[in-house]
Amino acid sequence: MDKRIVLVTGGNRGIGLEICRQLAKENLKVILTARDPKKGQIAANTLRDEGSDIIFHQLDVSDADSINAIYEFVVNEFGRLDILINNAGIFVDKEKLALNVETDIVRKTMETNFYGPLVLSQKFIPLMKKNNFGRIINVSSAWASLTNMVGGYPGYRVSKTALNALTRMFSAELKDTNIIINSMSPGWVRTELGGQDAERSVEEGAETVIWLTLQANGSASGKFYLDKKEIDW
Repeated sequence: MDKRIVLVTGGNRGIGLEICRQLAKENLKVILTARDPKKGQIAANTLRDEGSDIIFHQLDVSDADSINAIYEFVVNEFGRLDILINNAGIFVDKEKLALNVETDIVRKTMETNFYGPLVLSQKFIPLMKKNNFGRIINVSSAWASLTNMVGGYPGYRVSKTALNALTRMFSAELKDTNIIINSMSPGWVRTELGGQDAERSVEEGAETVIWLTLQANGSASGKFYLDKKEIDW
């Protein structure tokens, strides 16, 4: 069988880069995407130098034209996409509360963290249906859990809670297909977003994504995971 084809958003650094690295080692064909073409190409070249089967393509998940371009590239180059990992995300309201956050900050966060995965999934799910196989993994956050919701970071929390809701909706709507969609939390990871005081390495942050991706013969759908265990929404 040909290699599974996986597209990773926000793949030029942090958890996204580690996801690309590990999946390439598992003999998948990896499309590394990034908003900044220069940074994305440097990341792809680094992984290729390590022997990885990596392709780079620019993608800004907040831009409809950019999403259309990556879709056309995948269709023309491969005719299918097996796995979509919605990893790209921003965190720009670190000092904000729901009581005082500017709506522009929330809108900007939603564009990347929610609308991007929504539109990408809408584009690629029909292609997955056509080929009778698909896996979508949404990189969320434990901070998105309504069960454990507290104050602070409103744009980030709300965007990831919305992403979790989207996971459940798509899962229900795809229940009679061979397309499985789940959310996961990487935990607090030492990345540009998480900061250097975070408790986890990028390898630990990527572990659950890799685990979900490699369950090629099927797994539960519409679930929320941390450390390969289901957690509360």
